[in-house]
Amino acid sequence: MDPGLIFAAATGLLAGIVHVLIGPDHLAAVAPLSVNQRQRTWLTGLWWGIGHTSGVWAIGLIVFIWREVLPIETLSQWSERLVGFVLIALGLWTIRKALNSRLHYHEHEHDGDRHAHFHLHQKTPAQPHKPQHSHAHAPFGIGILHGLAGTSHLFGILPALAFPDTVTAVGYVVGFGVGAIVAMSAFSWALGQLAQRLIDRSAQALQWLQYGFSSLAIGVGVAWILFI
Repeated sequence: MDPGLIFAAATGLLAGIVHVLIGPDHLAAVAPLSVNQRQRTWLTGLWWGIGHTSGVWAIGLIVFIWREVLPIETLSQWSERLVGFVLIALGLWTIRKALNSRLHYHEHEHDGDRHAHFHLHQKTPAQPHKPQHSHAHAPFGIGILHGLAGTSHLFGILPALAFPDTVTAVGYVVGFGVGAIVAMSAFSWALGQLAQRLIDRSAQALQWLQYGFSSLAIGVGVAWILFI
């Protein structure tokens, strides 16, 4: 394989990882969703990353093709404000879900070792089971919005213009997208593991974690509206 292509893809991968993990709005959006998942929490980050990458690629094409016609900066500013409102709504939704949950406790025995488990259930009547893909809509949609909002990610993909040919430039952009997906998948998986360990010990601790991340999302959302 061409060493130049490998270098471009690796550079893009690193840029995508850094871009995602240094964005407080990125982390604030995914954290409340991750702690509310019980299984395969990494899927939350995966879908957010796919949405974000799709948005970044879309806005990149728009900028390079129609940058002289469309008011890109104005559209970006309004998208940033919309991100703020979405973060506030997400935080309020997570707080409401935490308030509507109840603690269930039971003991059982495995190979002579007796131990207890805590579980959280919603207080509302049981609903028919829905396929897992229905839970992908929220992180995917928020990821697209993040990809379309702001100009910081454009500085992440602009180095692609410095590569000598189209193949290496595409390799960089693809690497950037993969890096974003991998980074957020790992972040949401880690939060899911933390939440599961907390719920095995104390449901109240998990609820406080939900309140904390919800407050973070609301705070970042307010800051995004007022100062960005």
